[in-house]
Amino acid sequence: MLVSFVCEPLLTGLGAGGYMLVAAPGQEPVLLDFFVEAPGRGGRPRRSELVPVTVSFGDAVQVFNIGAASVGTYGTPAGLCQAADRFGRVPLAELVHPAAALARDGVVLSAEQAYLIEILAGVATATPESAAVFAPRGRVLGAGDTIRQPELGDALERLGAEGADPFYTGDLAAAVVAWIAERGGTLTAEDLAAYVVRDREPVRVRYRGRDVLTNPPPSAGGTLIAYALALLDADPGGPGLERLVEVMERAQSERTPEFLAGLDEPGFAARFLSSRGVGTGPLGSTTHIAVLDRDGWACSVTCSNGSCSGEVVPGTGIHLNNMLGEQDLNPLGFHRHPPGRRLPSMMAPTVVLREGSPQLVLGSAGSNRIRSAILQTIIRVVDEGMRAGPAVQAPRVHVEDGIVYVEPGIDTAVLEAAGRAVARFRDRNLFFGGVQAVERDPVVGLSGGGDERRGGAAIVVGAACGGPYELA
Repeated sequence: MLVSFVCEPLLTGLGAGGYMLVAAPGQEPVLLDFFVEAPGRGGRPRRSELVPVTVSFGDAVQVFNIGAASVGTYGTPAGLCQAADRFGRVPLAELVHPAAALARDGVVLSAEQAYLIEILAGVATATPESAAVFAPRGRVLGAGDTIRQPELGDALERLGAEGADPFYTGDLAAAVVAWIAERGGTLTAEDLAAYVVRDREPVRVRYRGRDVLTNPPPSAGGTLIAYALALLDADPGGPGLERLVEVMERAQSERTPEFLAGLDEPGFAARFLSSRGVGTGPLGSTTHIAVLDRDGWACSVTCSNGSCSGEVVPGTGIHLNNMLGEQDLNPLGFHRHPPGRRLPSMMAPTVVLREGSPQLVLGSAGSNRIRSAILQTIIRVVDEGMRAGPAVQAPRVHVEDGIVYVEPGIDTAVLEAAGRAVARFRDRNLFFGGVQAVERDPVVGLSGGGDERRGGAAIVVGAACGGPYELA
């Protein structure tokens, strides 16, 4: 997580939010919710407007909104500190050093990292402070260039030495609040001081004799994934393309104003799923990291800055999120969430249990495409018997607004015969998400898949480093 703040600073960081699902042997699984909240405690009026930025994925276009008005209350410093304190074996003060050194010394950008900066150039250069990081010589950094973030290095060291307090009640918090206030945003000192990490019981759904654990409300993505899996579980054998698209569309149609309004209510997931009569059984969901270790622990963590706000607060190393400007998180309109409410993210860190033990640990980046990417990866592993690596790389589809988006390698004849509108991509694309997945197979052992759409990687770390464990 710490290194991802340095290597993907437009997509995650100290000004972001996220979720961590931890499944430990002999313990009840827990979901740490440290996602972004709607700000506005103290009643500061908003004086600035969202700034739209068009982002092209080559074969699809999406509009993001940035600026001070897009900034919500961040959660990653608090979440990371709590996770390290509760589940970590190495002190946080020690863990921060490699990431801090990378921030100061610089990271040489890969082609995939450079592509992200290229398509988000409108965000990366939106302010002088952001441009100083991502376009220090008057052009956005490209593959082979080095990105250096010394102030982020300092902030990471402070996180390790002092914990989260400076980011919520100390000088760093004061600098962030003052910066956003000067630019007309609504984030206040009261918002940061009131922020807490919340434990949540994961949504649990049966699929092909397995238990799938994923992100519960007030996040939206996990509940919709559970709903789709429950529908597909009623079908004998693996789903065909037409059935998969039908279920994706059905899950998308459930994202109604009533669904979104109910997410914050206690017990919503159980009521929603049981009312659909899908036979789920008992009920308990950017950048993603998935881990399995030899002792049976599993961790799935997704963090996101949205597409970033463009607001880099001088002297802090904090690049703030734009969650209030993400249409996927605000489908009923912008600035409608009351202060203190967690935004309804699509992020869905997920663990698939077989006979009570983690078989597959996964999650994805990709905005509204997260749920379809995770769903298809689970189907490929469980129904089609693929290993995690090939399952992650396999071509995907996504359904939205009556259009089926398709990567190369999928035969769309059955969809076209049914009269569906199909939008074909010429190549695999990060539009379809960035799944990271690891699995434990009784014969093969540990294996993983890092999504090549996002420059992902999977590694096995041996006993010399405390393993073996698998990291994607």
